[in-house]
Amino acid sequence: MKPRSNGRAFADLCSPEVHDAVEAQTLVWPVGSIEQHGPHLPLSVDLVIAEAFAQQIARELAAFALPVQPVAARSLPQSGGGLAFPGTVFVRGGTLIDFLADTIRSLCALPVRRLLIVNGHFENEPFVFEALDQIACERAGHEPELIALSWWSLVDDGWLRARLPAFPGWHAEHGGLTETSLMLYLRPDLVTASRPCHDDPPRPGIYLHPADTASTTNNGVLSSTTGANAELGEELFWHVVGNAMALVTGGHGLLRPSPAERTRP
Repeated sequence: MKPRSNGRAFADLCSPEVHDAVEAQTLVWPVGSIEQHGPHLPLSVDLVIAEAFAQQIARELAAFALPVQPVAARSLPQSGGGLAFPGTVFVRGGTLIDFLADTIRSLCALPVRRLLIVNGHFENEPFVFEALDQIACERAGHEPELIALSWWSLVDDGWLRARLPAFPGWHAEHGGLTETSLMLYLRPDLVTASRPCHDDPPRPGIYLHPADTASTTNNGVLSSTTGANAELGEELFWHVVGNAMALVTGGHGLLRPSPAERTRP
């Protein structure tokens, strides 16, 4: 089953209708990156995947989806292959934090109930969370609920163990099995026939400069693409969407769903 396009795009609203349209509603904002993903995937992987998840979650929540944010934190050698590969576009961390915080402030000025940020780029995480912390320090207690998550944080450990027994860790799943499978499901027209593999995925949290990308990656790929297929991508996509809905509408001890969300079928 292909994801259905979201029918409620925030940017398609006219200014006079914005306040009434979004009052007590949820906004879903995908945040991605333009980053190399090896010789078989496009620079847009983190955009395509984050936007697809955000639009489907917005549809399930009857929420509004915002346009995807394309420019992100720099690619790191042990999680994105580094900056030795052409095509990656980035801004400095402080610039990204300021941009994210200002954007969140402007969205929180609207009468929305919740802002949900769906991240698709590994290196974005600390900057997204720091921006949220800045906003939290300014809040008076009556602003929208703020949620930020990376889509892979919603993948259950049991699901991974059953399907990817040699999983290298999300830091090294760059251009690998899961991203290739998701792209084969969402945008097969952008995936080439090449299936590069790197047999020695990097360990997380280790930084070395200068990095020898010829030994730490296979043309920018950090792990294996063996077994990637659209069927796995489809299963992974709906697994994440289902867990996102359970998180937002069920709470799982973290969030406070509204009464309407508790009873929504």
